Amino acid sequence: MELLHSKILGEGKPFVILHGFLGMSDNWKTLGAQYAENGYEVHLLDQRNHGKSFHSPDFEYELLAKDVQDYMAHHKIAPAIVLGHSMGGKTAMQLATSHPELVSKLIIADIAPKFYPPHHQDIVDGLATLDFDQITSRSEADEILSKSIRNFGVRQFLLKNLYWVEQGKLGFRFNFGVLRNKMEEIGDNISPTALYEGPTLFLRGDRSEYIQPTDLPEIKKHFPNAHIETVDNAGHWLHAENPEQFFEKSLHFLNS
Repeated sequence: MELLHSKILGEGKPFVILHGFLGMSDNWKTLGAQYAENGYEVHLLDQRNHGKSFHSPDFEYELLAKDVQDYMAHHKIAPAIVLGHSMGGKTAMQLATSHPELVSKLIIADIAPKFYPPHHQDIVDGLATLDFDQITSRSEADEILSKSIRNFGVRQFLLKNLYWVEQGKLGFRFNFGVLRNKMEEIGDNISPTALYEGPTLFLRGDRSEYIQPTDLPEIKKHFPNAHIETVDNAGHWLHAENPEQFFEKSLHFLNS
């Protein structure tokens, strides 16, 4: 069994955080440190095919949830609070509904329990233009990416994944080939009968279209004890765009 790579901060109640598509545990280190200061043992995980975790040709939510289950068993941290953003939110939903005994509280950041058609194609196409036989610096990679991905923040988020594979040779930490081929799975939904009755918070960005008012019945069907809160001045990357309010609303839920 291969175990997910993680960073562990603080001590106290176990708290697992799952990043989104093409992200990694590093995206959460600032917020993770804040939770740790408030009495939590925070586990920032790299999901399979992301960050420093193992690469695998297999990629669907049952497996992603099983990876987290194995990790929790290894570290003896069940039940834990579980927070997931976007793709990580779907992993968290899958874990909570299939193994509710492992999850004491659930926080889902800007994703609903529904199917999302593939919609990251522009990002994937942009990443595909990077030829690491030619590119020798991050700034060069940024310049090439800027032709297809105009948003500076999104490029910075993606370029965090660059590392020196060997001297003079850059590459991605994520498994680009597999993730590119698994776009359908990333939009997949949890089972129609999935149910988690524990305390649940859905946080949505006020400028994001991922959670719509029409999604409320479906959210309540799977998560009857769910509350939905909106983070102001934030899109899909709400934890990065308004970290203060994200932290405040999530901590209030954890303390209630």
